[in-house]
Amino acid sequence: MSDEPVVELKTRIEHDSMGAMAVPADALYGAQTARAIENFPIGSLRPQRPFIRALGFIKAAAARVNGVHDWIDLAMAGAIERAAMAVAEGKYDSQFVVDVFQTGSGTSTNMNANEVIAHLACAELGQEVHPNDHVNRGQSSNDVFPAAMHIAGVETVTHRLLPALDILEREFSRKSREFHDVIKIGRTHLQDAVPMRMGQEFSGYAQQMRNAVERISCALEGLRELPLGGTAVGTGLNAPAGFAAETIAEISRCTGLQFVEARNHFEAQASKDAVVFLSGTLRTCAVALTKIANDIRWMGSGPRCGLGELKIPAVQPGSSIMPGKVNPVIAESLLMMCAQVIGYDATIAWCGAAGNFELNVMMPVMAYDLIESVELLAAAARNFAHHLVAGLEADRERATGFVEQSVAMGTALVPDIGYENAANLVKNAYLTGRTVREVAIEQSGLSAERINELLDPATQAG
Repeated sequence: MSDEPVVELKTRIEHDSMGAMAVPADALYGAQTARAIENFPIGSLRPQRPFIRALGFIKAAAARVNGVHDWIDLAMAGAIERAAMAVAEGKYDSQFVVDVFQTGSGTSTNMNANEVIAHLACAELGQEVHPNDHVNRGQSSNDVFPAAMHIAGVETVTHRLLPALDILEREFSRKSREFHDVIKIGRTHLQDAVPMRMGQEFSGYAQQMRNAVERISCALEGLRELPLGGTAVGTGLNAPAGFAAETIAEISRCTGLQFVEARNHFEAQASKDAVVFLSGTLRTCAVALTKIANDIRWMGSGPRCGLGELKIPAVQPGSSIMPGKVNPVIAESLLMMCAQVIGYDATIAWCGAAGNFELNVMMPVMAYDLIESVELLAAAARNFAHHLVAGLEADRERATGFVEQSVAMGTALVPDIGYENAANLVKNAYLTGRTVREVAIEQSGLSAERINELLDPATQAG
């Protein structure tokens, strides 16, 4: 039995519609949040900074609109707005304590925000500010939580992910120009194919990033529609006329981003298709990055017994047992991140299918995984660009040597000698261990000048 003294936690008593509840004395939240802490002791995941920021903006905007129209007292509205903006700015993140695995509507996190903001506003005014009647005026968890998910998604994609992908695209484009004169052997089915320029290969990577940006930007449009004003089931019960449009206009002003009221509140609250769609574009981006990272790992394999066409920057020792070994650790880090994002997308898709009638009941984990996907992609793309792609070098001599040894060079002979003759020539070259050029001089019937013209790798690569 431990001899350590038991430290008694100081508490205060708060009340909600279910009765009295002990709350830590120094906590800014109240009874409903304390109940949620007891009900959901699941794990360590909590709402991330972008989501709390979005909640703060919603509460601040709602308070301003409520005060202007005298739907709540103007002085109280001002105090609520200031408290909510402090939440948006990150001053009270430690007070957001409810586990992500909670009520599927996110009610506990919404009430966590309402109680913290009410507590702060009460302290400023010296009078009661009610978390439901005042802070949550004109709102429901069922429209606030998905709206916060949308706002956080648009903000993080706009300010974090798209700039990171742009940086990576620029690095690939720069390498495409730098490697334009490097002729390498193409590979299909992991077998030798016709020659190409290494710059062409990297131009493909740059285009994949441009495509990712276009797809993700397109998917953002769905998240710009906010379900605020629908309240519990989409009918707008208890939300004053004009509340949603004005509140959303305030959110647009606060964020500097364009948001609009949902065209159909029943769709906006019953489904999370826009989030599923955005997540799908993030998964597609992760798939593209996986392909690129693996290509670079293969081309950089070696240094002596692999392909060795690329020299990957050495950033750390690669082995605890093999001295001097250097591994493509930045690419491996990116690959693990891509796997995680693909897993998050599977969760989001599964959760998106869990909408029953007027409400999706898996929103908290959807919001968490969406934000994590965006943040991971942004961080890993920047890291890949700065610590790997920027420092890539081509081993020109090795790449050129592979080209001359490849039997796929015989493809260029087909227009002059026909497919069957070219195939026999290639087989001969392969079986005898000679180059296509050497065998062609012997058996193609073409002049040496014509053979050298047809087998010029630069001409073949275009």
